[in-house]
Amino acid sequence: MTPGIDYNPYYETYISLTGDAHIVDQLIQGLDATTAFFKSIQPEKHDYQYEAGKWTPKEVLLHIIDTERVFSYRALQFARAENVVIKGFDQDEFAGNARPVNRSMENLLEEYKAVRQSTIAMVKSFADTTLHRRGEASNSQLSVLAALTIIAGHEIHHANIIKERYL
Repeated sequence: MTPGIDYNPYYETYISLTGDAHIVDQLIQGLDATTAFFKSIQPEKHDYQYEAGKWTPKEVLLHIIDTERVFSYRALQFARAENVVIKGFDQDEFAGNARPVNRSMENLLEEYKAVRQSTIAMVKSFADTTLHRRGEASNSQLSVLAALTIIAGHEIHHANIIKERYL
C-alpha cells in the first residue's frame, strides 16, 4: 500500500499507476491525457466490443465519468463531515442503466471534462491536512487522498485496457 493514505488493497491496481506528483497535478495531467486518448480512437471503434459482454470505449468513458463522480463525492463527504459511512456502488448496474450508445464521443468528452474540472476545483479548495481525513466506503477505510488518487489511476487503468484489447 502507498504510505500515508488509507484504502482497501483492492484499489492498489489503480493507485500503483499514479506517480508522486501532487494530486491536483495528477488530475490535470489525466484530464489532458484522457481527453487526447479518447479523441484519438477511430469512430468505428467507439461502439466496438472486443468480446461479447465487454464494454465499448464509449461505455468505458462513461464508467470513468461515473466512477469519478462517486469517488469525488466520497472525497467531499470525508473532507467535510465526521464519521461518514458510505455504501458501495455497483459499477455494472450503473453501466447497465447508462446507455451511452446514442451519445457521441464528443458529448461524452464534454461531460468528462466538466466532471474533471469540477473535481480539480474541489481539490484545490482543500487544505493539505484535509487530504488525510478519512471515512468508510464499501466497508473499508478510505482517505480523501486515496479517493482522489483512485480517480487518477482508474482512468489510466482503463486507457491501458483499451490500448491492449480494442486498438
